[in-house]
Amino acid sequence: MQTILITGCSSGFGLETARLFLDRGWTVVATMRTPREDVLPPSEKLRVLPLDVTDPESIRAAVEAAGPVDVLVNNAGVGLASIVEGTSMETVRDVFETNLFGLIDLTQAVLPQFRERGSGVVVNVSSTTTLKPLPMLAVYTASKAAVNKFTESLALELEPQGIRVRLVLPGMAPGTSFGQNARAQMEGPGVTVPEAYADFAQGVFGGMAEAAAGPVTEARDVAEAIWRAATDPAAPVRLPAGADAVALAAAG
Repeated sequence: MQTILITGCSSGFGLETARLFLDRGWTVVATMRTPREDVLPPSEKLRVLPLDVTDPESIRAAVEAAGPVDVLVNNAGVGLASIVEGTSMETVRDVFETNLFGLIDLTQAVLPQFRERGSGVVVNVSSTTTLKPLPMLAVYTASKAAVNKFTESLALELEPQGIRVRLVLPGMAPGTSFGQNARAQMEGPGVTVPEAYADFAQGVFGGMAEAAAGPVTEARDVAEAIWRAATDPAAPVRLPAGADAVALAAAG
């Protein structure tokens, strides 16, 4: 029986991935900053653990509590739509702490057991914003572009150890709380829209709304891509997830 550890399972991609792997008979360790067992169906194969990927002690405790796992899915992330000039460096660092540094820290914590067994899979969830430059996503895209290169280099580093590393690239997912939170942060601490950019920002958000009316990524698309990454040794290192993501990857 195989076990998967997934971060960021309270909603969106992580929640749907946990559901899919449970449906297909896997043991699932679903982690969340604030654990909520009610969001997932009761199952003997489910464990819900607290995990804050920006807290090294939380990472160590979660990995110890999880025990042996076969697949690690680094899905936890924060979105940010912002004008760079109006973004505090504290906010920039917070984005990188969750999207990149926490991912690396958790990966380091799990790798020893994979290496000792000579098997295991690491799946990192990034974004197709890294495939095409977009305004007001500079900080977020920078954090995810770093994840891409980290993943691709790590795949080469770990292949001789018998460990697979894959990258899932979701497209635009306006229906998830992740996408909603990205815009909400425009009104949060550490983020402002300087007056000189006000009309520009309105135009960008209008464009985002138009894009959301076309082909977009559903949480199930991402869960299926993660399933393939975890179970298919022949899967490519990069897997776009969602109709818009597939189209953008093909165009690139």
